[in-house]
Amino acid sequence: MSRVRVMIWAVAPAGGPAAVEAAYHEISAQLVGTPGLLGNQLMRAAHDPSRFVVVSEWTSMAEFAAWEQGSSHKPTTSPLRPLQDPDRRPVIYEEVAAYDESGLLADAAH
Repeated sequence: MSRVRVMIWAVAPAGGPAAVEAAYHEISAQLVGTPGLLGNQLMRAAHDPSRFVVVSEWTSMAEFAAWEQGSSHKPTTSPLRPLQDPDRRPVIYEEVAAYDESGLLADAAH
């Protein structure tokens, strides 16, 4: 099984990026201990501080799908939903290959 990364784009409202950051922190606190979730990051566009992407990493597509189809998914992620970028759909990527910090090819199957 390959690791999976899920990317969800968000746009800050006119009031500034605090709404996106607050929603991200609220959701992340609720996701602690979720089976299969290895972690997540909130990334801000370097040249447009109103644009964000949340990247979450999962142990496998099966673990992500189980969580996504579970009863807690929608209520847990609801704070970010109104801030999602309407022009970009969430994307799921499966890891094909990866190198570690020493330049060695890491096992993509983990």
